[in-house]
Amino acid sequence: MANASGHSEQPHPTAQPVGRFHAWWRGDTLPALPPVPGLSIAATADTRLLSELSGTDQRELDARMACGHTPWSARIDGEPVGWGWCATREVSIGELGIAVPLPPGNRYLWDFFTVPTWRGRGVYPWLLQTIIEHEPEAARFWVGHDLGNLASARGITKAGFHEVGLLYHRQDGGFELVPSGPLERAAAASDLFAVPIAGHLPARSA
Repeated sequence: MANASGHSEQPHPTAQPVGRFHAWWRGDTLPALPPVPGLSIAATADTRLLSELSGTDQRELDARMACGHTPWSARIDGEPVGWGWCATREVSIGELGIAVPLPPGNRYLWDFFTVPTWRGRGVYPWLLQTIIEHEPEAARFWVGHDLGNLASARGITKAGFHEVGLLYHRQDGGFELVPSGPLERAAAASDLFAVPIAGHLPARSA
């Protein structure tokens, strides 16, 4: 896999791919999305409803909000059809064991879900773009997805995000990132998530 400079980066031979990171930086294009009749999207503080919809304990959702995570919900004609979270102070990816602070001006978008009967209508891209438009003080937005989640990948791309890198899990328990977009953004992702670029020493903050 080659990075933007044409230099190929290869993961450790025993590493396994687990997911991809994408980014949208202020100044990137926000593609026009097809209208979804009756769609409304807004930040919400109704963790009770989110708990009922998602099956996640309300106390966990309240704890997320206390840590600076903002939930967003999408409705069509008043019916809840999707939701997701915008992290403002920290990134916590429990299944990967990644927990790092978010520098000012960065946002991490995570735990998005569209009700199955409403999938395929463009709810997810609209959620992502709406959050971007309502966070003008943020310059960089990040989102990831599991390797096989092609539906998420399509929605992320439709929203205007660009792939940054492919995340690999090494047998020693660590991770490494293989750039798949501009090297500048892969380096920023490496620094942000504290994951070294394959074949390089771990990135360090300036």
